[in-house]
Amino acid sequence: MDIVLASGSPRRKELLETLGLDFAVVPAKGEEIAPRGAGPAETVEALSRAKAEEVAKGFANALIIAADTVVWADGRILGKPKDETDAKAMLHLLSDNTHEVYTGVTVMYGGKIVVGSECTKVFFRKLSEGEIDRYVQTGEPMDKAGAYGIQGPGSLLVERLEGCYFTIIGMPNPKLYRALRSVGILPEWMEKEPEFIASCPDVK
Repeated sequence: MDIVLASGSPRRKELLETLGLDFAVVPAKGEEIAPRGAGPAETVEALSRAKAEEVAKGFANALIIAADTVVWADGRILGKPKDETDAKAMLHLLSDNTHEVYTGVTVMYGGKIVVGSECTKVFFRKLSEGEIDRYVQTGEPMDKAGAYGIQGPGSLLVERLEGCYFTIIGMPNPKLYRALRSVGILPEWMEKEPEFIASCPDVK
């Protein structure tokens, strides 16, 4: 059976590798258009499904895995920054504030499709102007939703979390595991543990 990750994110690739799966990476190329008026959970679920459906057209019998992540702050969605000015504006918004990170996951296989999402609350400490400028200069914020990456230098901006760490990185593996079970697929090393139920570690 072929497995395809419909994402070019290095973070998602690394997280999927931790499950022991052998897969190909085929990023979706279509424009990401969120449903008008949708909330963050509905948005990431719709976008992850759209990515999976696009890539599935070229792989009729493959297992397709797709994901999408957004940051929800002060009642609006923050995607990836357009430029450094946009990145700084996002970080000013997140500074000394609380926001939520949503990741949607879609699994398609054998005519079945499973879509879901997870949410993690993130608490930022107060950031100085100099800290924001220096962090943006690292380049890390430019391809990240909300203009920060928690697995790199951006971890120093965070005071604490409530929820699943993997959700922030972009692939909540426990949610993915349950979706794989729903379509009848398990990583080979788990096939003898049918009653195993994954849970995501909280970091508080």
